[in-house]
Amino acid sequence: MLQFERFTLSGRDTIKVAVDRLIIAGWAGRDEAALRHHVEELAAIGVPRPSSMPVFYRAAAQTLTQEPILSVLGGDSSGEVEPVLFSFADGLWLGLGSDHTDRKAETMGIALSKQLCGKPVAGALWRLADVEAHWDAIEMRAFAVIDGQRVLYQEGTLASLRTPRDLLSRRPDGPELAAGTAMFCGTLGAIGGIRPASRFEMELRDPKLGRSITAAYDIEALPVVS
Repeated sequence: MLQFERFTLSGRDTIKVAVDRLIIAGWAGRDEAALRHHVEELAAIGVPRPSSMPVFYRAAAQTLTQEPILSVLGGDSSGEVEPVLFSFADGLWLGLGSDHTDRKAETMGIALSKQLCGKPVAGALWRLADVEAHWDAIEMRAFAVIDGQRVLYQEGTLASLRTPRDLLSRRPDGPELAAGTAMFCGTLGAIGGIRPASRFEMELRDPKLGRSITAAYDIEALPVVS
């Protein structure tokens, strides 16, 4: 079960909900130059180029987590900030998450790598209908603690990503997300390249409505024993 505080233009509520389907949309950029940059930065670490864009990967919903510590195997994983759509019985909601990925496994298969790490998500949601009209103005950023230094790791606006309706319209299974589904909606290029960190912090900021969603987690690298 995940717990969210949900914000609308008229109020807020708190829910506990089971999410039983997880979709991770890859190569979901709208800006072709930025998309090529992300393809190239992944290719630089051995990740195969996609066969089509966007691509919709499936992963176990059990990987979604709101725990403050994420345990991973070895030191080859890294976070990746993304807007996340949640479909509930009362409609679509926008949240924030990290598609934390094992980069070593990613060189062998992207679908495999999506399954190997937990996917942290923030504890706040906005009703999608309240922000769709100014989607492009919403800001997204991430900070990472690398070698003891907190650095800006990703930064941009959602104008670089496909809008939710555009992305949903491209799904092979159709544009409707069944209730109980979460979908990660794409990321931004990493400033300075993809690299591991000991802590990952992320923010989604809506300058029009003057509010933010934030989350952070520490990464525990478990030893690899052969």
